[in-house]
Amino acid sequence: MKMMTAMLAAAFTLTAGAALADGDAKAGSIVFKKCGACHTATEATNKVGPSLMGVVGRPVASVEGYSYSPAMKAFAAGKTWDDATLTTYLADPKGVVKGTKMGFVGLKKAEDVANVIAYLKDPTAAK
Repeated sequence: MKMMTAMLAAAFTLTAGAALADGDAKAGSIVFKKCGACHTATEATNKVGPSLMGVVGRPVASVEGYSYSPAMKAFAAGKTWDDATLTTYLADPKGVVKGTKMGFVGLKKAEDVANVIAYLKDPTAAK
C-alpha cells in the first residue's frame, strides 16, 4: 500500500508539474473554499487547522500555537511546504501523512492543486 501511494503521488506530481507553472490564483480561491472551513490563507489565525497564510516556503508543522498531530510532526522533519510537497500532500493528505488530523480526502484534479498553490502563494492575486 505504501508503495502504491508513493507511485500515485509521483504520477500525480508529474501530471501536475506542467500545471504548477500555470496555476490560476483566482480559480484557486474558488477551490480553496473546500479548505475554508478549517483554514484561512489571508489571516494569521488558526481555525480547526493551522493558518495557511504564507505557507509556501514555510517549514512543515511550524505555525506557532497550533497543535499538530504526532504524524504531522514526524512528517515535518526537515521539510518545507514547497510546490512539490504541497502538490503531493494536497492530492492525498491521509496517504502522505498516515495519522494526520486532517479529514480532507484531497484534491483529485492536478489543475485544482496547481490553482490552490497559486492562490496560497498570493491570495491577493485572486481579486
